Amino acid sequence: MADAALDPHAAIATTASGVGSGTLTTADGMPLARALAHSQRRARRRAFLLVLPLLAFILITFVVPIGQMLARSFHNDGFSANMPQVSAWFASTEPGTAPDEAAWTALAQDLIASADARSIGVVGTRINYDMPGTRSLFTATGRQVRRGLEPPYQQALLEINEDWGDPRLWSVMRSASTPVTANFYLAAVDRTRDEAGNIQQVAEQQRIYLTLFWRTFWLSAVITGLTFILGFPIAHLLATLPMRKSNLLMILVLLPFWTSLLVRTTSWMVLLQQQGVVNDILVWLGVIGGGQRLQMIYNQTGTIIAMTHILLPFMILPLYSVMRTINPAYVRAARSLGATSWTAFRRVYFPQTLPGLGAGAMLVFILAVGYYITPALVGGSSGQLISNMIAQHMTGTLNWSMAAALAALLLGSVLILYWLYDRLVGVDNLKLG
Repeated sequence: MADAALDPHAAIATTASGVGSGTLTTADGMPLARALAHSQRRARRRAFLLVLPLLAFILITFVVPIGQMLARSFHNDGFSANMPQVSAWFASTEPGTAPDEAAWTALAQDLIASADARSIGVVGTRINYDMPGTRSLFTATGRQVRRGLEPPYQQALLEINEDWGDPRLWSVMRSASTPVTANFYLAAVDRTRDEAGNIQQVAEQQRIYLTLFWRTFWLSAVITGLTFILGFPIAHLLATLPMRKSNLLMILVLLPFWTSLLVRTTSWMVLLQQQGVVNDILVWLGVIGGGQRLQMIYNQTGTIIAMTHILLPFMILPLYSVMRTINPAYVRAARSLGATSWTAFRRVYFPQTLPGLGAGAMLVFILAVGYYITPALVGGSSGQLISNMIAQHMTGTLNWSMAAALAALLLGSVLILYWLYDRLVGVDNLKLG
């Protein structure tokens, strides 16, 4: 019998005892099914070991930091860890319970201990997230209590600052007395809790986050549509030209990738400002008068123009990769059978470009949702996106919990849209090349 040496264990033979039963074994007598399973396990182990460094890198530098940041969106122990006695009083009473002498005593002792430990600023910052303007109350009181505080503590604290008797302050402290809280998510959708703990909308002049979310998704959809309108004919031209000319034009498409994002954005600032190049050309052509210069920057118009230019290659490249594979004979066959050029395009050519269109739209939309540098420079107050607010909380107010809550809602919204796209179109139809 000739040996079939697939690997050291896979030479198939039929043993004398197995001839009648038809059981196949390897040369060393191991059943073939077990040998194949062993070989597959060994191949999977080798494959896993090959990707292990990359997997570890992704976990350490991507998954773990994002997980830690998202945990901040519902976990903040700035108050509960530094004010244990008053937190215990809140845990032992029902919401809405008026503070008694035991509550005032616990508050005073925690303020003294926190001031001595120099953590009173952390406590004040945590309460200031839910009730702006209260950080100074804690820090000023901390300086007072370090010089001594005599009972009755209620009267002593009210003499320092009568704001300590504000029922809303006690409601906020009760909410912050547990490290796990949903208040940051409530604030992220313009909601808050009243003195009784009921959820309600914030004041109208403070409702900014839902507006920013709506503006972010609306402008991202507009930018995605504009990149499609501008990018489709360019991709079609690249796909139909001879390779030599196509490669030359492709360099022009890729040229923005070789230029700094900051340089491209500031260039649009020069072009679009009222005394800029575009307005000067319009005045020179007589389209507008010298006193009618257009305001095209520091608003939504500037954000749309700059981001469309920056994200256009991300639409062109997937479309081009798909169009390049479409056989032009299909359109010619449709026209030879009597179809008009528009009908042949609409019913034959365009449906074949949908995988590239889907990939380009997903890329552009997701990138546009997360942009913050370009809107910050050219968007002004009306062109800011939710990412700019996240950056502001991360670097300005240092309210990382609020930034994490906004980022979590943004991530969840994108995942929902991705799921809807998968249900309606199918992710399997995406093609990037």
